[in-house]
Amino acid sequence: MTLLHTSHVLMNMFPSGLLAALCMALLLFSSCDSRSPQPTDLGAFEGQADVGEVEAAGSVQYDTTDQSYHIVGGGANVWGQEDAFHVAWTRVSGDVLLRARGAFEGEGAHEHRTMGWMIRSDLSPDAAHVSAAVHGDGRTALQYRPAAGDSTDEVRSSVTGADVIQLAREDSTYTMSVAQAGDPFTRDTVSSVALGDSVYVGLFVSSHTQGTTETATFRNVRIVKPASDSLTQYDEYLGSRVETMDVESRHRTVVHEEPRSLQAPNWTLDGESLIYNSEGLLYRFDLATGTPKEIDTGFADDNNNDHVLSFDGEQIGISHHAEEHDGNSIVYTVPIDGGTPTQVTPQGPSYLHGWSPDGQWLTYTGARDGEYDIYKIPVEGGEEVRLTTAEGLDDGSEYSPDGEYIYFNSVRTGSMEIWRMAPDGSDKEQLTDDRFNNWFPHVSPDGESIVFLSYLPSVPPGDHPFYRQVYLRRMPADGGEPEVIAYVYGGQGTINVPSWSPDGERIAFVSNTGME
Repeated sequence: MTLLHTSHVLMNMFPSGLLAALCMALLLFSSCDSRSPQPTDLGAFEGQADVGEVEAAGSVQYDTTDQSYHIVGGGANVWGQEDAFHVAWTRVSGDVLLRARGAFEGEGAHEHRTMGWMIRSDLSPDAAHVSAAVHGDGRTALQYRPAAGDSTDEVRSSVTGADVIQLAREDSTYTMSVAQAGDPFTRDTVSSVALGDSVYVGLFVSSHTQGTTETATFRNVRIVKPASDSLTQYDEYLGSRVETMDVESRHRTVVHEEPRSLQAPNWTLDGESLIYNSEGLLYRFDLATGTPKEIDTGFADDNNNDHVLSFDGEQIGISHHAEEHDGNSIVYTVPIDGGTPTQVTPQGPSYLHGWSPDGQWLTYTGARDGEYDIYKIPVEGGEEVRLTTAEGLDDGSEYSPDGEYIYFNSVRTGSMEIWRMAPDGSDKEQLTDDRFNNWFPHVSPDGESIVFLSYLPSVPPGDHPFYRQVYLRRMPADGGEPEVIAYVYGGQGTINVPSWSPDGERIAFVSNTGME
């Protein structure tokens, strides 16, 4: 409908006074920059815009089903003294961590078409910025303009064809972390770039050729407000995102988020719910309705994140800090739908991690005489059996579905590594030996692979803190080269418990961010 036709229709519908106001509004609307559309749903972003001289207008489409972003961008370049591109943007203040998996669609018209993350002082073409940029030919670089109107410089990455792209700001230091999916990050840094406290952050696409557009799809998009150095762990908490991930495609979905701490999602046997803990209580989260409901655990109202479902799905084991045991963690069992807990371990601290497939045994980490070792005990209670005796922390014990092995993590060699042993504690075998500190092995329902949490070497081997950049990695159950399946801001509470879906296609975990 043309503007003239619209005015004629209005003349037949409204009196002259109201008509004048409507026409003025229409004229103002028609004079808006058509290159800066105002969509109703941009997911994590506030707006979108063409920046600089862009002949072919760009656009952003957010798919609410798979939480992906399809960004169309024109413009000549993100380089030199002025830029031209399309961006989905939001405003943030202070430190920030940006992460996504991105790829161009189609062959493309120019080898230097560019896409990636950007942190920018404003949306003027010559603004100061830092960008994690991936080009059509695979070249990946940390590009930056130190001040408005300056020339752009870059730090070239050794990674070619990166599709996992991260850009982090800490004070005036900017770190690009990139990888081909499955590999650990490679990092490059620039310092002393002052963009101001409040900045624009966003995903951008530039076609590198005026009059044409290129399209990139971004998945697993996360804008994270990291913990400050002053945050006191176990006293102060960031917000939580409960996520599920298709293990093969590595596509992730945020199914629930809250500004408080949620930890350790554990899939129910019917595949319909997740059970997680928060503030000492357990909740069943219905995946279909997206609603949590508290599970009645009676007097056990100070539960930590060490909870495990029985293989038949009828019971849940919990670790409750009992006042009558000086606040130490004691293992109990309770019906899956709630009820009065039954005490299992006679002493603490005892931190539950595993349930045998035949339903007869529980395994847990017990602190006895200053040593943390793995024990097992009959489900009905009784005498505990010590399974490990090496000096140093042993933790995260979990049975394989066939009952032939107990997997666990141990610091006995100096770094935290994944091990397994026979159910009687014999035949211990180390499965990982790399530069990471590896925790909480979880065996797939078919027994073919394990997923575990990996901290960077900068984290002490015996520690598994909150709020770190960590990997979720997968490897064959018999050992082998691990592959990264998820790049996560989390740590403690992310994946402490068995987290596979019953069909073995997905895992559940928690990531973290500050929330207002």
